[in-house]
Amino acid sequence: MEFPITRMRRLRKSPQIRNILRETTLRKENFIYPMFVKEDLKKGQIEPITTMPGENRFSLSSAVEEAKILEEKGLSSILLFGMPSKKDNYGTPAFDPEGIVQRAIKAIKEETNLVVMTDVCLCQYTTHGHCGIIENDQILNDESLENLARTALSHAEAGADVVAPSDMMDGRVEAIRAMLDLNELEDTIIMSYAAKYASAFYAPFREAVSSAPSFGDRKTYQMDPANALEALREAELDLMEGADILMVKPALAYLDIIKAVKDEFNVPTAAYNVSGEYSMLKAGIEARYLTEDAIFESILSIKRAGADLIISNFAPHFMDILK
Repeated sequence: MEFPITRMRRLRKSPQIRNILRETTLRKENFIYPMFVKEDLKKGQIEPITTMPGENRFSLSSAVEEAKILEEKGLSSILLFGMPSKKDNYGTPAFDPEGIVQRAIKAIKEETNLVVMTDVCLCQYTTHGHCGIIENDQILNDESLENLARTALSHAEAGADVVAPSDMMDGRVEAIRAMLDLNELEDTIIMSYAAKYASAFYAPFREAVSSAPSFGDRKTYQMDPANALEALREAELDLMEGADILMVKPALAYLDIIKAVKDEFNVPTAAYNVSGEYSMLKAGIEARYLTEDAIFESILSIKRAGADLIISNFAPHFMDILK
């Protein structure tokens, strides 16, 4: 047999050769760590999340200490989620200036140089667990925009660098951008959950932050997993309304969507490696069906698909292994 002139194995013959020719690389700056801050916890308290092995809910003080430790290891960004002590039908605790997220923003900004991002939604703050205002068991889109915009404003006023609306109400990016600009916060970045699918992979998170809906589901406002072109329409609308960064959520089951959004719009693109993806890998590793190499490979696939930023509970793991 006569071999061709081109032999692809030449380019893989040693670790050094493979390293210099590697097309996709992960950097510590690519990672955003989601942190769950719970108002009811005592000072210094940490509460394990049973559905997410190795992850915790933090009191305000313990969240600050954890943020400082991760920053020292090289973390650049966090995404804050709040668990309030009180809820109501309209999610008004979400925009309380003295709410748990607002206080966490101030404390972490005072103690670190991290980029502080915040999840903007009502589900954790409503008694019904839906992402908007409810009337006769219907989610009211337009009536929800005011409270979402007020929530984003309260986060920005507390010092958040980035607000990230995750509710999937139509028009919420425009409402938030208008509210921020009206209050001279035009430099606050909006990272929109542009293509957020109604996914089974959110289950561990909903237990983690007590945000499961009390009735029905979120399929009228989150996207159908079967749809791809719709994701591009959602992303385009968010850009037109003033989004600065587009996000796709979940990540591993939607790598094609990440690539499509990045290729179509070529703007900063984030992907959320969600709780179910995290817990699935952790369970596989715990059962010895997989090794920890599977973590690196799965996260690398998200970056290779086109994500500039990766929101992941594996972020601390990568702070330890990336040089």
